[in-house]
Amino acid sequence: MLWAHLPWSLLVAALGIGVTHTLLGPDHYLPFIMLARARGWSRWRTIVITAVCGVGHVGSSVLLGTLGIAFGFAIGHLELTESGRGNVAAWAMVAFGAAYALWGARHALRRRRELEPHSHDGGVHIHSHGLHPHHHDHAQVGANTTFWTLFIIFVLGPCEPLIPLFALPASRGQWGAAVLTAVVFGIATLVCMIAVTMAAREGMQMLRLGALERWAHVAAGSIIAVAGLSVIYLGL
Repeated sequence: MLWAHLPWSLLVAALGIGVTHTLLGPDHYLPFIMLARARGWSRWRTIVITAVCGVGHVGSSVLLGTLGIAFGFAIGHLELTESGRGNVAAWAMVAFGAAYALWGARHALRRRRELEPHSHDGGVHIHSHGLHPHHHDHAQVGANTTFWTLFIIFVLGPCEPLIPLFALPASRGQWGAAVLTAVVFGIATLVCMIAVTMAAREGMQMLRLGALERWAHVAAGSIIAVAGLSVIYLGL
């Protein structure tokens, strides 16, 4: 039977390592949680963006592993390449988070100036400056840029644990087992990324920050930067 010939030990390892790798890596979900809260993403938009970035994350490692095996590179060489990619991706996440936090600070200060109290004829009231009837929230500015930046960072980000799992059967010519292993690892990673992101998103939606709401982008960028730093210095 077909089931009897499947590499079950390898598939179980791929499932377990995929789940563990994702849960222990805050960079796999914190960016989506924080941006979904700050930018007001819908459930569907959050799921799609998380899933697309996750596919890019896993797919790039599968592609690199396939090319490496095809050109005869050793597993150790592939793992070294993945480690180098990981450093680039982590620093890119730090840079993105810092830039986003700075943009958020500018946005928050601008909103504060637009809602300053003023005194007229002995009375004090609040009104906005420089707004017109068709004013749009600055949070929507750069939505495409935010998505593509995240996607590129996740494509650069490697799945180091996948390389030996994929390369071992592939190097023996067992490409069916290699592909199946990558699929199991990828599904485990995507499901965990989406599940953690959506659970945290629902909890974050219940938070009401009041006057601090305008600093949500600063918080999002700062936490994204910290997630990147955790990968660099803690190896998460």
